[in-house]
This record gives sequence, structure tokens and C-alpha cells, in this order.
Amino acid sequence: MWQPGRGQWWTLLTVALLIVVLWPPSEDRSLGVKFVNWVVDPGDQLPTLPGPLAFGQGDDPSTVDAHDLQTRMYDELYARGGWTRTRLELKVASDPFNPSTERQLLIAIGVVAAFIVWRFGARSAT
Repeated sequence: MWQPGRGQWWTLLTVALLIVVLWPPSEDRSLGVKFVNWVVDPGDQLPTLPGPLAFGQGDDPSTVDAHDLQTRMYDELYARGGWTRTRLELKVASDPFNPSTERQLLIAIGVVAAFIVWRFGARSAT
């Protein structure tokens, strides 16, 4: 009976860990994306671009000032370009596909990797 070799075990382990890290939960981001979000701003010091003011909040001057300040801080950092702009974008990055599509792709990657390891392992065992 065929048994995977050392390199094949490492390949299977790596693919399995990538699937676990990239697997998206139903209503949130995957562990890998959360890690990237944290790595680019571990101290949570970078501003995020605020959404539009809610209906009725435009009448409160302090709310409008706070919103404008946060927008101005974000825009100043974004205008610097380079790594700062990339960090601002990665801080709020999400998974590239919706969760069901991403899960299907990850399963396909896992199955293809397992078949490749099995096929090349079976060829070298004979």
C-alpha cells in the first residue's frame, strides 16, 4: 500500500493549513484576512474612512466636525501614497469572493493538491 513520503506529507499539511487559514466564516472575514488587517495596523492607530452621515446627524455640528476630522485625517494619509496608502487599504480589506465561492475554490484546491500528491507518489512508489 502506498504511503506518502516526507515531502508529500509536508505538501498536504501546507495545503490543509492554507485551507483552514483562508476558510471564511459565514458572516465575517477569514483568519488570514484578519491577520493581514492586524499586521498592517497592530496598534489600531490608522484612521478608517467613515461612511456617510446617517439621516438626521447632519444637523449636529459636533457630529459633522468629528466626521470631517476623521475624513481629513484619512485623506491626508492616503495622499502620501506608497506603503501608507497600502496599509490603509489592507486595514479594511475583506475576502476577495463571497464565502460560498471562496469555500468552493478552497475545496477544489485541496482536492487537486491531494490528487497530485497521490499521483506523483504512486508513480515513484512503483
